[in-house]
Amino acid sequence: MSSKDWIEKDFYAVLGVDKAASADDVKKAYRKVARASHPDHNPGDPKAEERFKAASEAYAVLGDDAKRREYDELRSLFGSGAFRRGAGGPGQPGGGAPFDVSDLFGGATGGGGDRRFGGAGFQDLFSSIFSGGAGGPAGPTARGPARGRDVEAEVALDFGDAVRGVTLPLTLRAPGVCDTCHGDGAKPGTSPRTCPVCHGAGVTNRNQGSFSFSEPCRNCQGVGTVVDEKCPECQGTGGVTKTRTLNVRFPAGVADGQKIRLTGRGEPGARGGPAGDLFVHVKVRPDELFGRTGDDLTLTVPITFAEAVLGTDLRVPTLDGAVTLRVPPGTPGGRILRARGKGVLRRDGQAGDLLVTLDVVVPAKVSDEARAALESFAAQTPPAAREHLEARVRRFS
Repeated sequence: MSSKDWIEKDFYAVLGVDKAASADDVKKAYRKVARASHPDHNPGDPKAEERFKAASEAYAVLGDDAKRREYDELRSLFGSGAFRRGAGGPGQPGGGAPFDVSDLFGGATGGGGDRRFGGAGFQDLFSSIFSGGAGGPAGPTARGPARGRDVEAEVALDFGDAVRGVTLPLTLRAPGVCDTCHGDGAKPGTSPRTCPVCHGAGVTNRNQGSFSFSEPCRNCQGVGTVVDEKCPECQGTGGVTKTRTLNVRFPAGVADGQKIRLTGRGEPGARGGPAGDLFVHVKVRPDELFGRTGDDLTLTVPITFAEAVLGTDLRVPTLDGAVTLRVPPGTPGGRILRARGKGVLRRDGQAGDLLVTLDVVVPAKVSDEARAALESFAAQTPPAAREHLEARVRRFS
C-alpha cells in the first residue's frame, strides 16, 4: 500500500464506521463486510472480490492502533491544508522559503524529528510522497521491498481440545504469489521492462507552488517496470488467490477469545519484502458439564439432603477420568470442593484445579414414610437460629 493511498482512500467509509469508532466497532464492521463480500460466498463476482480486498486493506490500517494514529494524522494534515504555502516566492509579497517536508521533522537542521508523528517511521511515510529538501540530492527514490499484509482467521475448538491442546489443519483462501510468472506479472518467456515515464524510480515529480511533490508513477503504478505481455494466470498482477492448508498448533490452555500469532504465514510481501503474519482468533465451544475460570475448571454436582447431613464419598468426572471427593457431614449447599491438579495446564507445567460446587437437591414430593421420618427428624433437631430476623420483625409489628 502506497502512502498516496493513505491520503486518498477513506478507510472509515470502506468499513462504514465513524472516525471516532472504537477498536471493537471497527473489528465488527470489518467482519460484517468481509463475510458479505467473501469470494467463497460470491463466486465469479469481481465487484464482491474488490470490496473484500478493500475491506482487508482498510482493516490492516484501522485495526492497528499505531497505523491508525499515523493515518489519522496524515489525512488531518493534508485535509487542513497544512502543506500549502501563500502565493509568491522568496522575496515576493506573501512569499516565503520553499517548503521542505524535512522542516517538520528537523531534517533540515539535523534534528531528531517530531515524535508526535511517530518519528522516523512517519518520516519514512512522507519520504515516499515528497522529494528531498533544498540542497539535497535531486530526484525521488525507488520504492523498496514492502511487507505483506496480515491475515486473520477464526477457528472453533472443542472445550477439551482447548484445555489439553491440539494441532488442527487450517485452510485459508488468501492472495499469494502467482506460480506461473513467479510474481513479476509477465507472460512466461517475457520480462517486464523499465518504465519509460519514471525510468524505474517508481515515482514522478510534480511542481506545485513553491515545492516539488512526488507521487507514485501512474504509468507503472509505482512498481518501476511495465508488463507488455501479461501473465494469463494473474493478468499481470503477479498474485492470485490461493487455497493453502496449514497445521496450526493450539497450546494447552488456550482460552476463548485468545489470538494466536503465526509469524510470516500471512500474505507474501511485494518486491522481495517479508510476508505478513497470520492471526488466528480462537472460539471455544462450551462443554455440557464443565465451565472454566482462569486455569480452574468448574463443575456443579447435585447431592441429596441425607448426603449433605450424613456425609458421603462423591465420585465426579474430570476431563481425563474421574476422582473421588469426600463430602463432610453437615455440608451446606453451595460449598466448593477442590480437586487439585485436575484443571487447565499452565505454561509453567503446573495445572489448575477442579472446583466442584455442591447443590443440595430438595425433592418436590416425598412418600408417607419419608415424610414421617422427616417429621421425626425435625422434632429432634433444634430450629435454625433466626433470632436476629425475629427482632427486626417485632420492630415493625
